[in-house]
This record gives sequence, structure tokens and C-alpha cells, in this order.
Amino acid sequence: MAELGDFVPAPNQGGNPELYEVENLAIDREGALYAALWEAAHWDNKRLVDLGCGSGFWLPRYLAEAASVVGVEPDPALVPLAAARHPAAEVLRGSAEHLPLPDSSVDVVHARFAYFFPPGCDAGLAEVLRVLRPGGTLVVIDNDQRHGEFAALLAESPWAAAQGRPDVTDAWWEERGAMRREVMSSWRFDRREDFERVLRLEMPGEVADPWLASHPGALGLSYGYLLFVLGAPTNDAATH
Repeated sequence: MAELGDFVPAPNQGGNPELYEVENLAIDREGALYAALWEAAHWDNKRLVDLGCGSGFWLPRYLAEAASVVGVEPDPALVPLAAARHPAAEVLRGSAEHLPLPDSSVDVVHARFAYFFPPGCDAGLAEVLRVLRPGGTLVVIDNDQRHGEFAALLAESPWAAAQGRPDVTDAWWEERGAMRREVMSSWRFDRREDFERVLRLEMPGEVADPWLASHPGALGLSYGYLLFVLGAPTNDAATH
């Protein structure tokens, strides 16, 4: 495959996949985010694409209901980790702008903290809509930068610039007809050591360390998500 020009290595998962695994185990233990994803576009007996699947943490869970699951990941170091996650998952190297899939071949696409940081995402959106079947659904999982303790930390971090401005993001999706939904969930760790290491993975020390010092007994924090849900046109819509 040619070079993926839209691929920007992730410093968290790409830099430390073992620690990011610990983070994934702490995400959404109450199931609020997962329930919202299911409500937005259920995938039972359907073909689901996990776009930017990383090391493939979510692939086995999707396979519990889906007819088939495809993980698409641009980072060549993470592709073999994802491929080893479950024998029934298909894992391909690709990106939002270079999906190695036929036209109208999948029902649901999830993009979790991957690529869609508006503006400037139209090429990837066009590619996702190409591979979605008529009536299929794209669900983008993003950070809520307004609500939750993680959002407050993100606002203090110089890394927040990579997320883009929330008003710009909201307007970009609204212009394209996407539904926006807020979901409040959390990180919950079993060990303080794990929580500290993960928070320092996601935040610079000057942000993480004061927060940890002021919350000495904390094993997690509140974490807000945004879902942007966009349906592919149906055949009927395409003819009008």
C-alpha cells in the first residue's frame, strides 16, 4: 500500500500499546458509552468496521454480536497486534482516506478518537460513505471537551489543540446532517499506580501531577464522550 498521507502516529497507543491496554480496561466500566453506540447503530448480524482500531482491543467485543468485523489501522506497528486479537476478525492496513474495502460493503463504521478532528475531514468522510451500504451508519466517538473531569484536564493541556475547537467540530458535523449525543462515563482503575501512569500518558506532567496530588485517593475520573452519528443515503434518497 502507498504511504498513508492522513496517518499521524498516536503518541498514546502508538507510543505505549501495553499501557494503553490498561487504559482500555478502565474505560466505560458502567457501559454507558457502549450502550449509546448500540443505540446509535446496532451491529447485530451486520458487518462492522473499526476504523483506527489500534491494537484491536474492541474487535472481540464487536464480534460477540456482529456477523463480521474488520479492523482498519494505519500504524504498521499496531496492525499485527490487532490481527492477533481474535481469529475471526479481519485486520487491514489502511486509513480514513484509504479504506481497503469495496464500495457499499459494510453496515456500520466506528471511528474512536481517529481522524475526525474537523475541519478538513471531508476526504475521509467521503471515503467512509463510499464503503457504507445505503442506510449504513458512521459513528464517531470523540472527547467531550466541555463536561467531565477529563475535559477540564484537557482544557489545561497544550495537547488539546490536536482535538480542535469544540464549536468548530459541532458546526462541521451539523452542516453534514450528523446527530450529536453527549455521553457521560468514566475511567475506573483497580490500582492507583495504573491510574497515575495512564493519566501521565494522556496528559503532560504539569497537568497530571497537580491533579493527582489534589485527588490522593482517586482511582479514576469522570469522562465525557461525544457521538456524531451520520447515516449513509438510502437508495431512495439517492434517486431524488
